[in-house]
This record gives sequence, structure tokens and C-alpha cells, in this order.
Amino acid sequence: MFALAAMDSVPAGQRSAVAGFLLIAVLKAARAFQPNPMPIGVERLKKRAEFLRVASVRRKWAAPGMVLQAARDKSPGRPDVVRVGFTVTKKVGNAVVRNRIKRRLRAVAQEIIPAHADAGWDFVLIGRAKTKDRKFDELKSDLCTALGKVGATASPRRSAQ
Repeated sequence: MFALAAMDSVPAGQRSAVAGFLLIAVLKAARAFQPNPMPIGVERLKKRAEFLRVASVRRKWAAPGMVLQAARDKSPGRPDVVRVGFTVTKKVGNAVVRNRIKRRLRAVAQEIIPAHADAGWDFVLIGRAKTKDRKFDELKSDLCTALGKVGATASPRRSAQ
């Protein structure tokens, strides 16, 4: 409210620039308070260096619906956290298709990783062209199988909780 009252003191030629700046500031502040869609104990990989580190370990499994890359997280202070990143190449389709695939992968990871993945791992889920049309149950079984193949499945007592 104060910012809108202060707009009277701004010269007419600069009002649109100031209004745009205020809009961006409000949107950034609102984004900061959005809840994390991933469950507790599951964080996101966001930086390119983190994706490259996981890829450099070369521990991966390709399923029809996705490719899973995995690496142990050796950073101290986070032994009970699992981190997950999502990516889809431009070969798969336009931005709408790629975003839909990433949303489906996020939903699968949200269901499977907290219950089936061992803590202390970083994962990168890579979407494929078939991910878009694959049934959700098949995507879940693809991820469970991939976790077992890369050796990141939680012990049986943890998944029973």
C-alpha cells in the first residue's frame, strides 16, 4: 500500500518501470513462501554442477519410461536426505511436452522415493519420449526397478514403515 502511495512522487515517464519493478519484487516474495512439494527428507537438485556430479559417477539405469542416474551424496551434515533432480532434453518435444513430462516425473518421485530410496543419495530422473504416454503405475514400477538396479533401495524395514 505504501508503495502505491509513493507512485505519486515518481515522474510520469518512469511510472511503468517502477510498477514493473514492484510487481517483480512482489512475485519473488510470493515465490519464497511457496511450500516445497517434495516430502520431508527429499530435496531438489537445482544447480548444473550437481547434475554433472551425479552424471560423472556413471551409475544409471534406463527404463522405458525414464533414465535414473544415481550418486552417493558425500557432503557432511546431510546423511538422511535424498536429493532429486529432473531433466528432459529438447529432442523429446517442445516446452509444453517437456514440462508435462517433468510434472509426471515429480509426481512419481514424490510417491516412490521417500518410501523406497535409501538416504544419502542424489538422483537425476531423465524423461524420455515414452514418459508422456506411459501409464502412471508403469512409471512407478520403472522407478522402483531402477532404484534396485543402481543399488539405492532402502532396507526392507524402512520401506515397511
